[in-house]
Amino acid sequence: MTPDFSYDVLVIGAGHAGCEAAYAAATMGANTCLITIDMNKIAQMSCNPAIGGIAKGQIVREIDALGGLMGEITDLATIQFRILNRSKGPAMWSPRAQCDRMQYSLAMRERLEQTPNLHIWQDEVTELLVEHERVVGVRTIWDIVFQAKAVIITAGTFLNGLMHIGRKMVEGGRCAEPAAKFLTDSIAKNGISYARMKTGTPVRIDARSVHLDEMEIEPGEMDFHRFSYIGTERKLKQMVCWTCYTNPEVHAVLEKALPDSPLYNGQIDSIGPRYCPSIETKLVTFPDREQHPLFLEPEGTSTNELYLNGFSSSLPLHAQLEALRKIPCFRDVALFRPGYAIEYDFFDPTQLKHTLESKVINGLFLAGQVNGTTGYEEAAGQGLVAGINAVLLLSGRPAFTLRRDEAYIGVLIDDLVTKGVDEPYRMFTSRAEYRILLRQDNADIRLTPYAIQFGLASSERIHRFESKKAQLENIITTAQYTSIKPDNINTYLEEIGSTLLRRGCKAYDLVTRPEITLSELAKHTPALSKTLDAVSSDREETIEAAEIEIKYSGYIARERQLADKIQRLENIKIRGVFDYSTLHQLSTEARQKLSKIDPETLAQASRIPGISPSDISVLLLLSGR
Repeated sequence: MTPDFSYDVLVIGAGHAGCEAAYAAATMGANTCLITIDMNKIAQMSCNPAIGGIAKGQIVREIDALGGLMGEITDLATIQFRILNRSKGPAMWSPRAQCDRMQYSLAMRERLEQTPNLHIWQDEVTELLVEHERVVGVRTIWDIVFQAKAVIITAGTFLNGLMHIGRKMVEGGRCAEPAAKFLTDSIAKNGISYARMKTGTPVRIDARSVHLDEMEIEPGEMDFHRFSYIGTERKLKQMVCWTCYTNPEVHAVLEKALPDSPLYNGQIDSIGPRYCPSIETKLVTFPDREQHPLFLEPEGTSTNELYLNGFSSSLPLHAQLEALRKIPCFRDVALFRPGYAIEYDFFDPTQLKHTLESKVINGLFLAGQVNGTTGYEEAAGQGLVAGINAVLLLSGRPAFTLRRDEAYIGVLIDDLVTKGVDEPYRMFTSRAEYRILLRQDNADIRLTPYAIQFGLASSERIHRFESKKAQLENIITTAQYTSIKPDNINTYLEEIGSTLLRRGCKAYDLVTRPEITLSELAKHTPALSKTLDAVSSDREETIEAAEIEIKYSGYIARERQLADKIQRLENIKIRGVFDYSTLHQLSTEARQKLSKIDPETLAQASRIPGISPSDISVLLLLSGR
């Protein structure tokens, strides 16, 4: 009997983008197949064994709110959790989890294997099959033809991957794993342009060889915060990280080896991530620095393997080892594997729609590092959006896009398809102009309605969402209508050094003071206390979210107004309306860039580098506005 290799959706690559894409498509009812070179490496953390961080943590919460997997799996695999940027406002608070690398991969694979409509196949895809500018399937290295109505490419760093350690070059998508050597050419021959990027990873260290007692300990936090909104428990042993520093002796060894660095001897000419530089790049860029911080992070609860954050390198192995042994706590260090750089192919993301479907080939979607991004979280967010849109396309339903004021994922995708990339793109809070609206505490309020709409929300998620939303609104309403007299509160205000009341006010107004919390105020306000006591679902998180909404209500309202103004331009659709080459009222640069990007809306056109306000005015006039 011949196996049936016909599917609705094919996902090529089982990294973080591929897992989210496949899960979303299958959960929405599409017959889906996830093809990977190695089923034992599903959702592999190729570099840092951590999820989240500045802006990235917000993306993970958004993925969870949309019904994706990364938040839940991270909570299951967490061995240390922290909220970064606590000293700043809540718009900047970013959750980060150190994870057990093996447990993360195992938990993700288990979840995928339990997902109805989802099939997994181990193989290498070598050819994209296209007929009349529409994808119809793929061919594998075993000459098996998979037929599909939509294909999502999530190949990570595997497309013509080339690893570098000193002057030694080895083909591969990851250490000891083969590269995908044929797929790029197959895609490119259909008119999709590509280029090369570079990233790197540091040494892995044997914990038994490190003098950990000589290092600074970085503990985690044990409070209610987590990634998933559905209350996934942390079941693993919580662990610490450690900090140490390089020194001039280390730098001397590294500088001596620079002629053998592929980054500086001409061996690598592709661009690496600006915000995750190698240790040799740090030395060249900051020659006056006498030390650089290094962070030693456990890879899991059942291994001696440690990840050395801050020491990414492609220098020869002997130089990496000699340099490390100049650091006192690493004087006897032993390695499991060296650091290395890797070059890989990526495709120009300006050739994509906001749905992540190709403008060139109908039914072809691209997500993750193949679009020029860096980071597990950025990849996973793209994969989820691509998976959702693949199913919507096949069912003839309206496309799903996220606005810049709705989600960091929306900012990410808009930046990619509008501006393109000339270096690996990573998300920062500074990239989001509406970040007070895009906080980590309210991702469910913003996005879970979409998960419900697309059938990605479980009954538990729906119940938790509706309960939290109702309780959140009840807390805010109670604070708005509860009056407080000076005689009832001034003693407390004096104790905490807050300005005394001369006349009565609403509890809401007092909560806007930085030094006053909802929980403390409730101790002096019976009506508010009764409301908070009634909060049953995710009590601490709900109260924190309500407090943030109240304290920052002025800023939130102002940002909402700005977003609404821009939304008017978002509503003016211009794709396919103009032949830009004939609009001589526009500058030459504007005609060229508008023709290349072919923006969906006037707002997107305004964000293209080189498009001036006068160009937008011309388009506005020609649009009859």
